[in-house]
Amino acid sequence: MSPTPEFTRMPLVIGAFAIAVLLFYVLHPILMPFVVGGLLGYLGDPVVDRLEARGWSRSGGVAAVFVIFILGLSAILAFLIPMLLSQLDQLVRQIPEIYQWLAGDALPWFQSKMSLSPVKLPNIDWEQELAANWQSLGKLITDTLRRLTTSGIDVATILFNIALIPVVAFYLMRDWDRLMEATLDLIPRPWQENLSLMVAEADDVLGAFLRGQFLVMLAQALMYSVGLLIVGLDVAVVLGTAAGLASIIPYAGAVVGVGSSLAVAWFQFGGEWLPLIWVALVFGVGQTIESWFLTPLLVGDRIGLHPVAVIFALMAGGQVAGFTGVLVALPVAAVLLVFTRHAITHYRASDAYHRD
Repeated sequence: MSPTPEFTRMPLVIGAFAIAVLLFYVLHPILMPFVVGGLLGYLGDPVVDRLEARGWSRSGGVAAVFVIFILGLSAILAFLIPMLLSQLDQLVRQIPEIYQWLAGDALPWFQSKMSLSPVKLPNIDWEQELAANWQSLGKLITDTLRRLTTSGIDVATILFNIALIPVVAFYLMRDWDRLMEATLDLIPRPWQENLSLMVAEADDVLGAFLRGQFLVMLAQALMYSVGLLIVGLDVAVVLGTAAGLASIIPYAGAVVGVGSSLAVAWFQFGGEWLPLIWVALVFGVGQTIESWFLTPLLVGDRIGLHPVAVIFALMAGGQVAGFTGVLVALPVAAVLLVFTRHAITHYRASDAYHRD
């Protein structure tokens, strides 16, 4: 019996996939601007499509998206970054007091309630430790700047990579639909219909996570920061931003934000209970708004990645290819999730699954 066409094509597909993975692993040190530009192009393509449907030219829509992005980035750099650095400095200065409370009050209370053997945390000279770490950080920055300034090639490479990101994003955003059609045309024709459906489903999953969850993260960071500012926390923006970024994993943002904010509020307000209640109320209201309004509106009922899958994908990507691997981890995980789901469905419908 001669092999089926699908069987004869399969080695070619597996070989092409293996070559792509090998090239990514070998070339990942130079891929960062292309990956970042590709993600920006992917995120901006739906907006450009909507503008094009309203009569804009493709290039005009891309230019409009870039103007919005640059204005937003400029606002963040001008207002948010200085505030974050200032509040982060305040938070670092509170570390000795937090550690003292943990070692002198919280840990003994917990041990007595749980009938555990007393264990003392080591005494740490925080003034010396923080000074040493800040000195190490300053030395690291100084050494890095010295190496960069003494090597013109390194400076040129960094500037070139930064300048390359918007160029790659512009051309990918402008030609995204044509590139997708050309890529699909390379697939064997009998597979194109089913593959188009799977790619559309993968785009739905990935879009829900990248586009929708990104907006949810920003909205939560804003809500938590404003709420904690109203409560009166000195490091409200740092805590709110950290909680918003952590919400890339469902419910992790609320857990991280509540724990850290309650601890900071306890020290700042001298152990008063009312500020703690207000902090808990801020996160309770924020979580309710996220669950009932933000996620249904921005993400919808599309199937997202499981939190464990998100953690594993990010860690695996970082292990394989560093920062570039982290950037591509979620897109690859979303595509593999969809293809694996269809493979399992095909297997359960086959004779190999039902045969006695």
